[in-house]
Amino acid sequence: MGSSCFERPLSSASALPPLRLAVVGHVEWVEFLAVDQLPRPGAIGHALKTLQEPAGGGAVVAVQMARLQQQPVQFFTALGRDSVGEACVKRLEDLGLEVHVAWREVPTRRGVSMVDGEGDRAITVIGERLTPSLDDDLPWNALGECDGLFVTAADAPLLKACRSAAVLAATPRVRLPVLQQAGVPLDALIGSGLDPGERVESGQLNPAPHTVIRTEGAAGGVSYPGGRYDPSPLPGPLVESYGCGDSFAAGVVTGLAARWPLAKAIALGAQCGAACATRFGPYG
Repeated sequence: MGSSCFERPLSSASALPPLRLAVVGHVEWVEFLAVDQLPRPGAIGHALKTLQEPAGGGAVVAVQMARLQQQPVQFFTALGRDSVGEACVKRLEDLGLEVHVAWREVPTRRGVSMVDGEGDRAITVIGERLTPSLDDDLPWNALGECDGLFVTAADAPLLKACRSAAVLAATPRVRLPVLQQAGVPLDALIGSGLDPGERVESGQLNPAPHTVIRTEGAAGGVSYPGGRYDPSPLPGPLVESYGCGDSFAAGVVTGLAARWPLAKAIALGAQCGAACATRFGPYG
């Protein structure tokens, strides 16, 4: 795997020590469309630009981690045994991941993401989210060797096994029942403060996460503890917001794995999210 699969790292990432990072999560094969207008009843719109990528939270976090480290990141996922699943693996390997796949006899989940000229977007997913399980024959023993691990999709036994990593973080999209059943102490729970589907209230998890971060897009976000934090300036014109929150999470977990203070880890995450906002698609 050549160095060409890695993007030039952010300047603030140059102080990162060598880290062993991994992601356990999901993939969606997404067709990205830059459109003249978002769909509305009775109207015919036009795609001005198109792109197809393996995306979804797990893939985006893992690729961003690999770019920060300039080295492969392990990615544990589940895919349908179809041509779309095979295309996901090939592209993710090209993007710098060491992919471990639990193959399923169902279609790989797909999606369509549309963005207009103002940066507003709409996403439609097709099919069920495929989730890896501890019962899958994958090298789960590698989890205990990780300095940092982020989870976007898992069953409760697998989430418990993930706790063997030095730093464990997750998104609320893992789903509240899974988080509650696993009952593991998370170093960080990172999700959107603008999406009701990612809202976890105080007291719903026992033990409570050490840190809860709720992102608010261009307004920055809130960390408990820590309080409000500011967004990072965009390094270029705004293109779209797909993957910004996942890129943010990747930066935060990488910083925490490096044992950086929380504020410094959040600042790295904010830079990753800002850089993503200047790309068409999550990788550019």
